[in-house]
Amino acid sequence: QLERVRELMSDGVWRTLAEIASLTKGSEAGVSARLRDLRKKRFGSYIVDRHRVSGGLWEYRILRPPLRKQMRLV
Repeated sequence: QLERVRELMSDGVWRTLAEIASLTKGSEAGVSARLRDLRKKRFGSYIVDRHRVSGGLWEYRILRPPLRKQMRLV
């Protein structure tokens, strides 16, 4: 399920948990857990943005983390 969520959300489009669950054939609880996983270093350290649509409805999108600058030794 993690790979399905990552693949779907890699386009940066805002989606609700219900939309993500429907498109990945998962549950909203499972999708929510996978979005949390994607924040973790071992799963890519993605940035998971969210914004409120109305009431308790939220939309999510994932973004690749910014590249870290390597320190150069002189």
